Amino acid sequence: MIKLYIRLIQLSLYLFLLTAGTTALAQSNKTDRFQQLQLLAQQHPDSVLIILKKIHATAVQDNDNLTAGMSLQQMGQICFNQGHYAQALDFYLHADKVFGQVGNKDLLAENLGKMGILYYYNRQSDKSFQLYKKALALYGATNNKKGQAEIFGAIGHLYEKHHKYDSSFYYQRLALSSYKRIGDDYGQAKIYENLGSIHEDLANYDSSYACFKKSLEIYNKYNNEVASIEVVNNIGDILRKTGKYEQGIVQSRKAYALSLKTGNLYQLAASCRDLGKSYQLMNRMDSAYHYLELSRKYSLDVYSRESLKQTSFLQVLYDMDKKSDEITRLNNIRKTNQIVTIAGITIFLLLVVLGFVTFSRQRLKIRDQRVLAEQNRSIFEAQRDLMELELKNKQLEEESLKQQLDLKGQELSSHTLNLIKNNQLLESMRNTLQDMVKEDKRDQKRQMQQIILQINQSFNHEQHWKEFTVAFEQVHQSFFDKLKQRSNDLTSTDLRLIALLKVNMDSKDIAGLLGISIDSLRVARYRLRKKLNIEQGENLTTFIQAL
Repeated sequence: MIKLYIRLIQLSLYLFLLTAGTTALAQSNKTDRFQQLQLLAQQHPDSVLIILKKIHATAVQDNDNLTAGMSLQQMGQICFNQGHYAQALDFYLHADKVFGQVGNKDLLAENLGKMGILYYYNRQSDKSFQLYKKALALYGATNNKKGQAEIFGAIGHLYEKHHKYDSSFYYQRLALSSYKRIGDDYGQAKIYENLGSIHEDLANYDSSYACFKKSLEIYNKYNNEVASIEVVNNIGDILRKTGKYEQGIVQSRKAYALSLKTGNLYQLAASCRDLGKSYQLMNRMDSAYHYLELSRKYSLDVYSRESLKQTSFLQVLYDMDKKSDEITRLNNIRKTNQIVTIAGITIFLLLVVLGFVTFSRQRLKIRDQRVLAEQNRSIFEAQRDLMELELKNKQLEEESLKQQLDLKGQELSSHTLNLIKNNQLLESMRNTLQDMVKEDKRDQKRQMQQIILQINQSFNHEQHWKEFTVAFEQVHQSFFDKLKQRSNDLTSTDLRLIALLKVNMDSKDIAGLLGISIDSLRVARYRLRKKLNIEQGENLTTFIQAL
């Protein structure tokens, strides 16, 4: 039954093609008929595309450029609506060329506006602005207020999507003023929708509600149920956002009834989704679940229907391309045969001359090829030698770096051992002197205490640590930078302890180097764990070794 209905649509459109008389139609009459085709294309894009292709072919045959350009533009619009942007752009560009030849500025501006929308959906806003400005200039030259209003609205929409709401308001109001001057109610209704959307983005819900109400009043005035569905849905959305859930549900139900009446699956899914959200906010979960499930079902139906349309549409595009390729192939064959016939004699004559020239130059060519091959071989060998030399240099550099690293490691070990021996010697001397002080010989006591003080001061002598730190940083590059990313509260004593742990020294040697006891070392390690935020159970030395 569905296939029969589609076939009837195709036949009726074909009758349109036969009876319209493309060369005899006035421009306004053509525009009306193309608008009717565009409406039919919403349900049957594949069938309408076939008819438009036939209209275009007939118009080209009759040298009716105006109809040819309009059919190209309509085919581009259908492809755009189906999401085939590359094919749509191709049709628009061909239409732009035809309208430029015809010199019709209004149609040229309209086509530029459609290309601007296409570039917007391809996220090329700069190109959209450029095309909109060109379209405005053309509409200004013809004083086409309606065309200017459409472009103003498109520019305002573009600014809205870029969150430049002041500019968006400015252009939408320009569009509204233009529509009011020419008395275009439908244009005003669309602009009120756009203004309501901007106010909604800015959370100006009262202003948004007022704009949507004005738009709905215009659509109701003309009993346009299809256009009013989305507005009613938006009003319900505003009421829900302002906490008026019951009133919002009433509007969403109204949108649901209109969508069901007109068979608009997309709006059915949207209205059910809004009802589900409202019931969810009212904590009526059964109703919320019911309508959200309905929304999911309608969304799947939309997807299935669109998939079917896309499949049919792609088949039509494939068939059209196939036919175009076949026509092009046949034309090329015909032209090729003519060329072959004309060129046959010429080629025969040239063959004799070419044969002689080829024979005489063949030996010269062979000799040149041998010379060139020899040159290429020499170049190749030189490049190979150069690459081998570079490889050897890199190997030598790597070996040199490795030797330097080993040398720095040995230097670090040497500094560490020197520090240990120095501190051990000092520790031994201090212990001996302390024993002598305990003997309480008054004539030596003051001198001994002075020596002990000097030894204690030598434990903290910074020169050895500076040399150790320089050697350490050369071996463990950027270690302290990584450490400071973990904590900014580390003292110089903490950094020394961490460096000694990094070189894997035992606790006894570390305590000797730092001049503290083993118990003090344990306390220092505990405080260091807290500063580095090391988790319980993780080994401090293992953590530092891993940095």
